[in-house]
This record gives sequence, C-alpha cells and structure tokens, in this order.
Amino acid sequence: MVQQKSKGLVRINARRNDVFDIFNLKNYLGPNPYLETGALVFDFAVLESKQPLAIEDYISRIGDRYPHLQEQTYQSYAHLFAILASEVGKLDMGLHLNRWNLKAYPDYTRISLESLHERTTRAVVFLVWDWFEAITQNKKFILDEKLLILQQQFRESVYGGPTVYALLRTAHAKAIPTFYLWSEALMQYGYGKKQVRGIATTFDCDSHLDSDFTTRKDECKIFMQALGLPIAEGEIVFSQTEALEVAKEIGYPVAVKPVVGHKGIGVTAGVRDSRELESAYRSALAAIPEDESRRIIVEKSISGTDFRLLCVNGKFVAAIERRPASVIGDGYSTIAELIRAENRQPARLDTPTSPMSKIQCDAAMEIYLDEQGYSLNSVIKKGCTVNLRKVANLSAGGISIDATSTIHEENIILAQDIAQNFRLTCLGIDVIAENLSESWKTSSNFAILEINAAPGILMHLNPAVGESVDVPSRILETFFESGAEARIPIITFNKISVAELQVTIDHILAEHPDWTIGAVCHDAVFINRSQKVFSRNYNSNVEALLRHRQLDLLITEYQEPVLEKQGMFYQGSRMVVLDNPTPTEMMLVRDVFDDSTVVIKKENDISINRRGLIEDYTLGADEPFSTVYLKEIGTI
Repeated sequence: MVQQKSKGLVRINARRNDVFDIFNLKNYLGPNPYLETGALVFDFAVLESKQPLAIEDYISRIGDRYPHLQEQTYQSYAHLFAILASEVGKLDMGLHLNRWNLKAYPDYTRISLESLHERTTRAVVFLVWDWFEAITQNKKFILDEKLLILQQQFRESVYGGPTVYALLRTAHAKAIPTFYLWSEALMQYGYGKKQVRGIATTFDCDSHLDSDFTTRKDECKIFMQALGLPIAEGEIVFSQTEALEVAKEIGYPVAVKPVVGHKGIGVTAGVRDSRELESAYRSALAAIPEDESRRIIVEKSISGTDFRLLCVNGKFVAAIERRPASVIGDGYSTIAELIRAENRQPARLDTPTSPMSKIQCDAAMEIYLDEQGYSLNSVIKKGCTVNLRKVANLSAGGISIDATSTIHEENIILAQDIAQNFRLTCLGIDVIAENLSESWKTSSNFAILEINAAPGILMHLNPAVGESVDVPSRILETFFESGAEARIPIITFNKISVAELQVTIDHILAEHPDWTIGAVCHDAVFINRSQKVFSRNYNSNVEALLRHRQLDLLITEYQEPVLEKQGMFYQGSRMVVLDNPTPTEMMLVRDVFDDSTVVIKKENDISINRRGLIEDYTLGADEPFSTVYLKEIGTI
C-alpha cells in the first residue's frame, strides 16, 4: 500500500513547494535499534498539504537511470526512497553499503541506511530528496554531475583512499572489526590484544626504521649493490652542473629522480640530452619536500617495461606491468579532445574502486609531446598511438596489466630475498625488464629501480587489464586467519551496577589472574580493579577499552537511553545478559554468534540459550540473578 499523507504533520525541513519532508537525521557509528550496522537514520513523510505524483511516475523516471529498480514492487514512497538512497549511496563505485530498514509510524516512516561516512550519506539523502521533488515538479535533474561531487567528497574522507577502502571492504567481508582512530589518524583492525593499527599498507608492527630506509634511494642502491642485485649505474648529485657531468660520464639516456620521494613524483626516464636533463632536474627538485636535502639521483636509463613486484610478509603475491598513459588517434580529434574523451570512460572514474585514474595534463606531458613533435592541439592519424608520458605513473593515468602468472621463478626468489631483509608487512619492488618471464640472471635489460614500504594495492586488486589478485585478503590474513581471530570475548549487559560489575571482574580474575579486563557501566569504567576516568560520551569509553593493547576481555552495559542516543560501538557479543529488558534492549541479542550464550531474566523466570540449546527455570526465593550469569561466564 502506498503511504498516505501524514495527518497534522508540521513542515520541518521541507521547502515551500516540497511534497516530501526529511527530518530527525541521526548518525550511528555502529549497531543501533534500527539497523545492525552503522547507519544514518531519519524520518520521511508525505506532507498533508501537498499532492505527490503516483508512485509509478517516480519509478519510471528513476528507472531511466537505474533500470533494475523498475523490476521491484514498492509498498510506499518511503520504501522507494530507501531503496533509491541505498543504490545512490554506492556512488557508482560499488561501495559495500547494501543494508536499509523501514519502521512505520502513524505520520511518518523512519528510514535507516547503512553508512560509512556520515557527511557523504547525509548528502546522498538530500540528493535523493531533491530528485524526488524535481520529478514531482517535472524539472530537469542531472544526477551524474551531483554524483561526481559526492564521489570526490567520499574520496577525500578517511575511508576513501583506494588502498584504505580495499582493506576496509575486505575486512568487512571477513567480519574483521574495524574502526578509525581519529586522534591518531590510524585504522584499527581487531579488538584489544588482537588488534593491529595502520595507515594504508603500513602497520604498527612494521619497522619504522626499515620504512624510512626505503625512502632513501641512495642508501637503498648501496644496500642492493652489496647483495649483488642488478641496479642501474648512477650517482647522487647536488646541483644541475653535477647532473650534467654525471649524465655525460655514464652516457645518455639517463633517468632523473629525487632521492626522497614516492609514487613516481618528480621521476623522468629516457632523458636524451642536456636540454631534457635540465627540465628533468627541475621536476625532480620541485618534488623534494622542503624539510629534505636537495639530492637528486642521475642513473643510466634502461630500456624495457616498468613492473611492480609485491611481497606480503616476505612472500611474493603479485606482479603488475605499468604502461604510460596514451591515446589512439581517430583522424579528426586533437590530443586534448582525445584525453577528455578517454577521461570520460567508466574505468577512469578515479574512485577508490576504479582501475584507472584520469589522465593528468601538466607541463611534463606537454614537454614530452613536444619531444615527439606534438602538442595538445595536434590531430593524430586514425589508429596511431601516442604515449603521453615517459614514466608509467598510474596516478597520472597510466595503465596497469596483471603479470603475476608470467613471472619467472628466479624473479620471484629475487623479490622475496629483498623483502625478507626488511621487517615490513608489504614491500613493493619496482623493476625494469623486457619481460618478467625471463630470469634476471640471464637478462641484459633487468634492473631494480627502487623499493617502496607503503605500496598501493588497487592496481593488483583491480587492474585495467588481466586477472585480479586479492592482495587485501593476503595482507589481512597475515594478522588474522578469520574474523574470530580478530576479536576478544565481549560480555554485554543491559543492566549492571558498579558493585555488580566489580564482583564480575573479581570472579573472572580469580580464574584468570593474568588477564586484563576492561569494563564499563553507566557511571564507571575499570581496567581490572583500577577505576579510570569516565567520559560523558559513553561509546568513547568503549572505544578506549577496545583500543587497549593488552585487553583480554571486555564487559559493557548498554541501557536503552544509550542505545537510542548513540547505539553500540561494536558488533557481536560472546555473552549477553539481560535483566528485564525493554524491547529496545532486546537488540543486544540480535548480533550474537552461533556459539554465544544468552541469559535473559524476566521477573523470576530465567532463560539460557547456549549455542542454540535453551534451558528455562525459575529463580529461588533468595537466589540473586548474579549467581546465574557468573556461572555461565565460566563456560565462555
């Protein structure tokens, strides 16, 4: 049945000509009374004073952009709004935000949308609302332009980097709990003593000394020379004059790059003469951070193809071929027009999940085009390919091609030999070679260019050409064999006093004296028997305990007011203890595991569910409830 107009509802956020209203928006970071995940919850209403179109009219217009939504049946405008908002919320990036829920009230419907980044989800809700109103008023609505803004907004968030999102999504699929530590600008995977923290592919278990060493390309070259590995001949220079002298000595063509750098910024390969070297030197100089010394590497440029070899935990997992951005002529379009057309391709959306970035136009590109006798205004013959850069920089629009299956065994050993010299979870090794199928020992054109301690992984997970390699899984499996391995036991109460909490802590410590137990109730927080500072923001206490590196077990209390106001910080309890729970507090049993224990007291009646086996009985006249749950705690 289509939702009727609300009776007596006062317009809250609706504009004068709006038919629908959105109000009471509230964001939950975790499970809440309306959805089992983090969610944006809001109320949706049809205004009494306005007349919406038939729901079929909205479905028809929406179906022009999302044809699959026309195949569904909708019970109300709110139902259609929720499903459309969930679809738009994926941002045409394939984000993993699929869950939504409706709860009907007499005058409105409460909609819950799974949310990762509150600001982006709010923008999605208002965008869909604007779309509904534009359909009602028969106005033009250009969704794609508005989506581009939201895509950029998400990408600029702490979750939107390609590597960060790939790991986050994989953790979600593996049920590995994850949350962002705002005060430290780190992502935490796992709880308590099981946790690991990191930024992209750099983790707290990595050696910061080793990570820093990989940024010093001069020392890395010396190190690899000592291992007898193939590297390009070259020297470090401190001035343009020195650079010209070294290039003359080792012979052109040469490659020029800053000693400290990453992502190919400031790197120029195939420099053929002094004029090109002067330009390459300026580019390398500009890429050096202000707090670093102005040191430049000039080395022999070796002809061949650019490859990235990736090792995780000292083991080879993937190889990718990287090609510079290029365009193919059509006989009438300029290079600039060809670039614009290429950048409109879906594969170049430049999102956290797209295989290619947009082609970047800059001075380095124009210089290279000029070297080839072209400019951005040149018209290219039909079928003719023009490379736009010397360096295969993926962030500037280069193309990634999976090469994992082609690599020679001795090249795998080479990569692993390098990686095992460092205490780093991930290591990228950049090499140049004719191909990877020939051993480096027999190839005359094989050289190690550099090593990287924080390699990107989207190029392997979603290459422009070839098979995907699930690198995020390989990384997370280094720390956790499964989602269960990332968790510590959590006992959740709906009602427990400070005194009862202390008794429970003592009961557990009597059995496990070497454990570290974190516990929080409505007005106190403890680590073992030591009371700590209690935050007015209840979930801040829970977060602080779960980020404690020594924590073996967590005990929490979640009463209805906290559940309604903040929701829960975590998902999944090993044991739930409910004392005369309210309907809202019954959500605590919604997310338990198959092997969890649930104890519920209603008046004097006790129900215990152990791994699906239920036992019911009545408390004795003087028997306290604590004797029941303390006994059950021993079973977990």
